[in-house]
Amino acid sequence: MEINTIITGVGGQGNVLASQILGNAAVHKGFHVSIGETFGLSQRGGAVMSHVRLFREPKYSPLIPPNMAHIIVGLEPLEALRITREFANPETLFIVNSRPIHPLNVIAGDVDYPDVRWIRNVLEQCGSKLYWLEGTQIAIDLGGPIMLNMLMLGALCAIEMFPLEVRDIKAVLGETFPKSKLEMNYKALDMGKELIRNHEN
Repeated sequence: MEINTIITGVGGQGNVLASQILGNAAVHKGFHVSIGETFGLSQRGGAVMSHVRLFREPKYSPLIPPNMAHIIVGLEPLEALRITREFANPETLFIVNSRPIHPLNVIAGDVDYPDVRWIRNVLEQCGSKLYWLEGTQIAIDLGGPIMLNMLMLGALCAIEMFPLEVRDIKAVLGETFPKSKLEMNYKALDMGKELIRNHEN
C-alpha cells in the first residue's frame, strides 16, 4: 500500500510542522514514511509544499512523481490550484481551506488574485472529490490562524481512504507541544474531523 499526500500552503501556516506530525504518527502506526519539502522565495508568505509518502514496504524517493498524488491538502486555495497540474490526476482527492492569503504581488497591485469561486470550480473538475472547508474562522476561534494546520490534519484523518485516524495524531502530539497547548490542538483535530462529517451529510 502506498498513500501520497501533499500539504500545501504559504509560509507561516504551519504545514511543515503538520507534515512532520503526520509522519511521526504514521511511523508509530508501522508505516515507512518519506517526507520532502519545497519552499518558495520567502519563509513567510512564500509557497511551501510538503510531500508525505506512506508505504508498507520501504521506499526512498521523498518527492511524489508527477500526477501521482492521492490526496492534496490545501491550507490556501491558490496554492492547491498551483500544484494541481503537476501532481493531481482524475482520482485525486482535495481537502482545501477556502480562505485566500494574498501574495505580495497581489497586495502590491501587480496582479489580481483569481476569483475563489473559479478556483473551487477548477478543483472540482480536476479530481475525484473536493472537500471545500471554511476552516480559517474556526481556527481563529480556537486560538489563532495557526490552528488551521491541526484542523486540516483532523480533516485529512477523517477521510475513509486515509490510513490514519485523529486518535493517531493525538497520540504523538505530546512529543511536539507542551501540555498547556495539547487541549487546543486536540480540539482543532476534532473540529477538522467534524467538518468532513458535515460535508458528507
